[in-house]
Amino acid sequence: MADATILTRDFDRDTLVPLRREVERCGERHRLTGAPLYRFVVAVNEITTNAVRHGGGRGRLKLWLGEGRLYCRVTDRGPGLLAQHAEPAPPPSTSTSGRGLLLARHGVSRLTICGGPDGTSILLEVLLPSPA
Repeated sequence: MADATILTRDFDRDTLVPLRREVERCGERHRLTGAPLYRFVVAVNEITTNAVRHGGGRGRLKLWLGEGRLYCRVTDRGPGLLAQHAEPAPPPSTSTSGRGLLLARHGVSRLTICGGPDGTSILLEVLLPSPA
């Protein structure tokens, strides 16, 4: 996969909102609009928020282009995502949390999780519209 990096950022709780805006601008510059852009930004936001909450309080994001797709990798140094969370079941309707990974998975073309004792890496992929 060719790597045309368009954004690399370290983040923590205090930088999640500006990071979300920056991801949105990058998506817009590369032809994502409307609902696909919204879903991609929500997916990235959910994964970065999870990295802060469950992955050691901080993480690293990388966006790049390749093969007609926009990729986003989020890594953290937390305890690692457990296998049972890779395909999460919806939480009870009364729950106020537990939907982040589900939202992320539904907002992208593909979501890949690699977790271990040294942290978690989540790869998000979305197809870009063809140039006009």
